[in-house]
Amino acid sequence: MMRVHRIILNSRPGKNGNPVAENFRMEEINLPDKLYEGQVKVRTLYLSVDPYMRCRMNEDTGTDYIKPWQLSEVVDGGGVGIIEESQYANLAKGDFVTSFYWPWQTKVILEGKILEKVDPQFVDGHLSYFLGAIGMPGLTSLIGIKEKGHITVGSNQTMVVSGAAGACGSLAGQIGHLEGCSRVVGICGTDEKCSILVSELGFDAAINYKKGNVADQLHELCPSGIDVYFDNVGGDISDTVIRQMNQNSHIILCGQISQYNKDVPYPPPLLPEVESVLKTRNITRERFMVLNYKDKFESGILQLSQWFKEGKLKIRETVISGLENMGVAFQSMMTGGNIGKQIVHISE
Repeated sequence: MMRVHRIILNSRPGKNGNPVAENFRMEEINLPDKLYEGQVKVRTLYLSVDPYMRCRMNEDTGTDYIKPWQLSEVVDGGGVGIIEESQYANLAKGDFVTSFYWPWQTKVILEGKILEKVDPQFVDGHLSYFLGAIGMPGLTSLIGIKEKGHITVGSNQTMVVSGAAGACGSLAGQIGHLEGCSRVVGICGTDEKCSILVSELGFDAAINYKKGNVADQLHELCPSGIDVYFDNVGGDISDTVIRQMNQNSHIILCGQISQYNKDVPYPPPLLPEVESVLKTRNITRERFMVLNYKDKFESGILQLSQWFKEGKLKIRETVISGLENMGVAFQSMMTGGNIGKQIVHISE
């Protein structure tokens, strides 16, 4: 037997509670030496923390496509690792693999069929990018914009992105430009993030929603109104953006992080006056789930990788080291402590 560390769900914050690091606990367990047919032993390199995980901390996630984590059981999510031993025909020792269902564990025995082999060349050796820009967040941003944004090259459209310095938002603004938007404005929570959006990530302008009047700033920075809104946050910010959207415009409903600690359905209902704006201006606001577009994943990853290698897609990460800091990383991500994708580095 080999001793390994893992993170379990220690307590629930409650449907209307803020998550804290103490909701998670690290413990030691024995990992069996023997593999059965179809299994592989993998060493974890990187783990992901993401906003949707807040829903998994409740007894009921409020969704029909993700399951809640169970108390005293190992937590799971996106992960990347290297195979140390294999009894699965399609994977060999030394292969790099990823999965959306990776236990928060230093080493783990998994069924080979749930793993996807990845090529480090796609990310110039940055394996953590498979959890971010060249992974699910990148696909969410790309497919969301292509399927729900209705961007037309040369049409002089303006896009606004909320949560613009996060994993999806920081990519969505860049992809909006690449797909044909003439102007992209980001909304985030610090002056540092605003500076990075404009100076590094190609946004035309950025708003710190904690300073000044967001509605006035939007009016100034989007003089022709807003045609596409990539919504990561919901709540008051989204209400403010929607009020300035144009006729026949489109909302890409990616996330509602401002609402995840509240006991509300997803997507959360809008204020009656905001709902009226949607109807009178014929604004589309449809629930977007990237998992419904798996047939587009392969081509999407190829496109994201190509843009990255050509220098057209800039990637930012915030990295915390150590399995013991998973809870800290999660709490920080939920309160906007990250720029780009929040990653936890587990081993070399």
